[in-house]
Amino acid sequence: MAYTTLITTEMLSARMSDPNFVVIDCRYKLDDEAWGEREYSARHIPGAVYAHLSHDLAGPRSGTNGRHPLPDPHTFAKTLERLGVGNDVQVVAYDQDNGMYASRLWWMLRWLGHDAVAVLDGGFAKWTKEGRATASGDERRRPREFTASPRLQMVVTADRVASSLHSGESTLVDARAPERYRGESEPIDKTPGHIPGAANHFFQWNLDDRGTFRSAADLRERLQQSIGDVRADRLVCYCGSGVTACHNLLALEHAGLTGGKLYPGSWSEWSADSSRPVERG
Repeated sequence: MAYTTLITTEMLSARMSDPNFVVIDCRYKLDDEAWGEREYSARHIPGAVYAHLSHDLAGPRSGTNGRHPLPDPHTFAKTLERLGVGNDVQVVAYDQDNGMYASRLWWMLRWLGHDAVAVLDGGFAKWTKEGRATASGDERRRPREFTASPRLQMVVTADRVASSLHSGESTLVDARAPERYRGESEPIDKTPGHIPGAANHFFQWNLDDRGTFRSAADLRERLQQSIGDVRADRLVCYCGSGVTACHNLLALEHAGLTGGKLYPGSWSEWSADSSRPVERG
């Protein structure tokens, strides 16, 4: 059985001795890029290897392509090989708690054609709260061969977003907090606001009071409240830099709403060009 959206701590704990399970720690903090590596070295799920958002899950920045642009598919395939990911393994990604960084790895693996990837629901916080085993130090896995089969249709460029503003071919979904979406607060990018016409579905709304994902039925209802009655394959998700947008794509997939796409450059790329339109409120 392949896990393709979420996996519980109980399910992962039962498969810890399975050599075809590759666990990847994605913990990260925007305001302290070394935090995740330090936390990983201090304590992590046994057997897990570490993937850094800025170094492993993003490509070079040009100043106009966003804060976390996608890496070249060939380069990312080599990163996966180093992490011990082959085409025949089950990958489990986790972060500190809500899945906002783990979902980026989840989406990127699917982008390269690997569907057997799941996010640990509740992350490391739930794992440790339940008193499950941890390890320390840096771990390495035996490299495996990974053949990428990129799904280019999963990615939408800034030019295509711009054209859709006039054609109406896509519905944009902004994953940022409502105050950032409305342009009332912008702690990271220079320009506040959102892409014109975008709906707002804050990624945290995908989680319940325990910090785990809501049920598929609940997600469908809440997503419809935010987005309306739009076919999932017409949705283009974005956020500040293409990270938490993947959380919404994971929620859509878990809810059975397939076909959503990612605008990787997101607001950090869009707002870097002063000629692009901006909407507030």
